[in-house]
Amino acid sequence: MRSVPAVRLDELDFELPEELIAQRPVEPRDSSRLMVLHRPEGRLEHRRFREIVEYLRPGDCLVLNDTRVIPARFFCRKTTGGRVEGLYLHQTDAGWQVLLKPTARLRVGQRLRCEGAEVELELLARGDRGQWTVRPEPPIEAFELLERVGQVPLPPYIRRDPAPDAGDVQHYQTVYARRPGAVAAPTAGLHFTPRLLERIAALGVRLARVTLHVGMGTFAPIASERVEDHHMHAEYFEVTGPALDLLEQTRTAGGRIVAVGTTSVRVLESLPQRLGGGSRPPATRGWTELFIYPPYEYRNVDALVTNFHLPHSSLIALVMAFAGIEQVRRAYRVAVEQRYRFFSYGDAMLIL
Repeated sequence: MRSVPAVRLDELDFELPEELIAQRPVEPRDSSRLMVLHRPEGRLEHRRFREIVEYLRPGDCLVLNDTRVIPARFFCRKTTGGRVEGLYLHQTDAGWQVLLKPTARLRVGQRLRCEGAEVELELLARGDRGQWTVRPEPPIEAFELLERVGQVPLPPYIRRDPAPDAGDVQHYQTVYARRPGAVAAPTAGLHFTPRLLERIAALGVRLARVTLHVGMGTFAPIASERVEDHHMHAEYFEVTGPALDLLEQTRTAGGRIVAVGTTSVRVLESLPQRLGGGSRPPATRGWTELFIYPPYEYRNVDALVTNFHLPHSSLIALVMAFAGIEQVRRAYRVAVEQRYRFFSYGDAMLIL
């Protein structure tokens, strides 16, 4: 078997002026800029996001991640009065999985009182990277507590003082968000408006909705020098029978599957078999730890809508696997030169 050279962490790096990190979304959503990368010839175009309709064709299928961001950020107090910031991830049989910081002086058995509620979190077990298993006392559903005390979990590079504002509650959510569970937005979808989705559907493009609850796996940075040594945390995903029917019909008829965002990609590539073989896989749900990096061979994605991502992230590794390391590095250099806006509230790419 031919060995494949390991991808180095420095290949996922690029120079980014801090002022290009978007702090606010544009209005309306679909007025953001759109870089179009044509993979076969490496050609770049510079458009507005609403013009994406010019690159879609009747018979294509646009795949949207319908996860809904929950107010996952919360604060607690130690008995000494010290403040601890928390981020709810998900629930398991063992208890709630949360990130806590600062974590160095926290101990198993300790209790933290939630700010804004008469609820304490008992620390049951310490995990990696600041992750803890906790149990609420008195018992309460996680979403019920978070609706009372939680905040929008904006990424740390979006600066708000002291907390996210009302605009973030609206803007850090896709217009088609339906199923609560994400702790970060599937940001490629933030550019769509209801009117733009209507125009796309009127063109004869199918709209398939899948779910991946964005969690720690998506935003944890890659720390290992060899990218392949990075381990993705598991994230819950689900694809219904009707969505799979649309995807299978698209591939069988020769249409393209256009994934909106890296999270939709991970769902599609986590399916147990290649689409378009004449018999679709069954409706599926579960947890995926799929880590996509060069030279991964895509099975179920033909085009990709994505934002401009952080250096050293699993997200840029996924994009490089789709379009090529050097081609993506060149596109990012052009994006910096052309003053594109980066990260969650930034501009978008369409990779064909």
